[in-house]
Amino acid sequence: MGARETALNVLITCRKEDGWSNGVLKELISRDGLDRREAALASRLCYGVVQNRLLLDHYLKQLLTGKLRDLHPAVRDILHLGLYQMLFMDKIPDSAAVNEAVSLAKKYCRKLRSAPGLVNGVLRNAQRNRDTLQPAKDWQTRYSHPQKLIDLLKSYVGSKRMEPMLQANNAVAPTVIQVNTLKTSALELTEALQEAGAEVRPHDWMPDCLILQSVGNLERLDAFQKGLFYVQDPAAKLSVLCAQLPKGQDLRILDCCSAPGGKTFAACIAMGGSGTVQSCDIHPHKIELIQKGAQRLGLSNITATVRDASQFAPEWEAAFDCVIADVPCSGYGIIRKKPDIRYKDPDSMKDLPKLQLQILSNQASYVKPGGLLIYSTCTLVRAENEAVVEAFLQNHPEYTTEPLPLPGVFPENTSGMLALVPGEYDTDGFFICRLRRKL
Repeated sequence: MGARETALNVLITCRKEDGWSNGVLKELISRDGLDRREAALASRLCYGVVQNRLLLDHYLKQLLTGKLRDLHPAVRDILHLGLYQMLFMDKIPDSAAVNEAVSLAKKYCRKLRSAPGLVNGVLRNAQRNRDTLQPAKDWQTRYSHPQKLIDLLKSYVGSKRMEPMLQANNAVAPTVIQVNTLKTSALELTEALQEAGAEVRPHDWMPDCLILQSVGNLERLDAFQKGLFYVQDPAAKLSVLCAQLPKGQDLRILDCCSAPGGKTFAACIAMGGSGTVQSCDIHPHKIELIQKGAQRLGLSNITATVRDASQFAPEWEAAFDCVIADVPCSGYGIIRKKPDIRYKDPDSMKDLPKLQLQILSNQASYVKPGGLLIYSTCTLVRAENEAVVEAFLQNHPEYTTEPLPLPGVFPENTSGMLALVPGEYDTDGFFICRLRRKL
């Protein structure tokens, strides 16, 4: 099975089961035994189609003799794959894109005898008329973001930042790793990764952070297996660095919604292996992932347990020097990594602020007097960010915000809150707030 067929199976599975493309893609690449090159192509095709679905439909409407809504779903998926290769990927010959698409139609649309001919005709039409296809004029179609989502995000980021953010959402997400400085240095890890064939460059402003290209399956790298790094976006790491956890002190840290464990690992490494980190998640299988990650990285001061962050644990009251609450959210800051998020109805997310406030209020009870509470999300919606903090402060006068200690590329922060917008600082979209419990 090749990359195109794997990509088609991902699209079909996500459509039928309402799955997330990143998870289904990883599963099917493994199932189909794709090598490094084929896996990369399957990923590019899958993400490219999902990121450009509305734009591809815009072109299909110009190429079809019938109506778009009358297409069989699998035929539409196959046409999306073929068009994406022809219009967005310069290194793939049109003939290869067309021939492979026709073969897929024969295999996956056997009950539709007209499917192979239809696919061939539409893609040949695209080949002849690509220069005369009418471009998309509106953001909704050009960047394949539903108008309802555009209106919501625009109310938060503003008009000037909106289009660069949409462009960033459709860009290929880089592979970003954090150096396990308890085992190695950024320079030593860079050399090891380059020897393994990866292209490596340091992140512009995040220390001990590397950006990789041409790397293939990270888990097969010797440096990964030795625990020399872990995967984490700079924005997520920044939320931990804003806690300014000191080295060499016996601090007790709680990461209450920790899966897959990046902030837990960042906290341990920031403290130089001292202190302890209690890592929690509501899903048992994710606790196993955290434990395996900690073992691989050699972080022995982590305890991972199943907990519901919204439910009070009396034994933890006023027990932690710092609590990190990266709460469940709508995820609008990570659309480039989970492109399917854009198609979810924003109305389905309306109950999240209530849960977020409940979690934040509960976790606040675990902070010692004088201790720190970090609230963060990977979304760009005021209702889930500033509004949650404001509601929390109204009910918890024992807390106050503190200015965020940020790297020099950022303006001086006085509010204690920061929203990172994709396209500006080479990060995911993220929100961070630093709260101090009064003595």
